[in-house]
Amino acid sequence: MSQEYDVTIIMVRPGTHPKALGVLEGTLAKDPALLACWYSEIGALNQILIIRSSADPAAAIAARTAALASGNPFGIGEFVTAMSMDTYVAFDFMPPMQAGEFGPCFEVRTYVLKTAGLGVTTELWRKAVPARAKISPLLTAMTSVTGTVTRFMHIWPYKSLDERARLRAKSIAEGVWPPPGGPDQLAAQQTDIYLPAAFSPMR
Repeated sequence: MSQEYDVTIIMVRPGTHPKALGVLEGTLAKDPALLACWYSEIGALNQILIIRSSADPAAAIAARTAALASGNPFGIGEFVTAMSMDTYVAFDFMPPMQAGEFGPCFEVRTYVLKTAGLGVTTELWRKAVPARAKISPLLTAMTSVTGTVTRFMHIWPYKSLDERARLRAKSIAEGVWPPPGGPDQLAAQQTDIYLPAAFSPMR
């Protein structure tokens, strides 16, 4: 059975993410479903990414509704300029994400697939990921089932930006990445680098 994740992306006013993360530590740190709370360092700036496991879709929707109805979502309403809350479903060959030391640099790549691209992409990745994962781990590959579809998000941890550049170059040089034909399924793509909040279970 594929793992579901509740993915929240919060845009905050410039310069306010340290204060926002300080508040989020109090509101999220004890949440047993919390997997990651990261802030953007390169790419789309002033973003906070929250990933939680979502075993109960109805409960996730209820939690979103309560957060929005409060008028002060996650206790950081004064800093928020925009926010999205979506459900993602991991590819069925991906293991569940778990707490641990992986980064501290997390490359979050978000693609918009062509209309018929999801099935093709899933099978291409099923074949290509094992060889690519021998070079460096893939935390997850998942697709949105709410909001704008079809979005495809995959997350790669690295010890540093230098390691990222070296390992990506290695995977290309060895011909194991990207999956042959994979880029043909893309309509748009975006890459952001995130760093973990001090309390993030995935770091």
